[in-house]
Amino acid sequence: MQVVRPAMSESSYENAVEDFLGIAVEELDKLRRRIGPGYFQRVADLIQHAEARAGRVHVTGIGKPEYVSGYVSALLSSTGTPAYFLHGTECVHGSAGQVAPGDVVIVISNSGETSEMRLAVTTLKNNGAIIVGVSSSPQSWLARHSDEFLYAGVEREGSPLGFEPRASILAQIYVLAALSIELQSRKNISRTHYNAWHPNGRIGEMTCDD
Repeated sequence: MQVVRPAMSESSYENAVEDFLGIAVEELDKLRRRIGPGYFQRVADLIQHAEARAGRVHVTGIGKPEYVSGYVSALLSSTGTPAYFLHGTECVHGSAGQVAPGDVVIVISNSGETSEMRLAVTTLKNNGAIIVGVSSSPQSWLARHSDEFLYAGVEREGSPLGFEPRASILAQIYVLAALSIELQSRKNISRTHYNAWHPNGRIGEMTCDD
């Protein structure tokens, strides 16, 4: 027999929304305080060294982080670090072939323990990839099997059930967007560069000032 839960009152769901908005900001602020000077230096060095050897950057994730990886690969590509989306579950069904030995793969996983992610990382490492793990746990399987690791965790999701990925997704985007800033700044990407890669839309219509 299906259990039908009573609908939340208007005040209840307004409170739930307000709770999430506050919790998300608080969690990102706590994450910000963990990120000190030089936090991204080792990962940025790793990526630049790979690029100097003609290596490429790929971004992957399982579940919700898969969508984050699509955004991050597009962001990196548009700001001077060409990057490729790698389908996490297809990785062990042939897509690992897009990754050459010496390429860097950024692997996003909130828990750092997901079974499909483990299979993908094992396959990639066996084929010579360099792994940058991004998760909420420095003690996770992903952190232990990564060449470099970036913490992107929250204590609370801010969700009605307490576990649906919301604040954790924001944390992943926050950390990897900051990494993209470090890489972009190192490469002195100008407005002229950016407009050449993004000629259409509102950004493309803006006048270059460099």
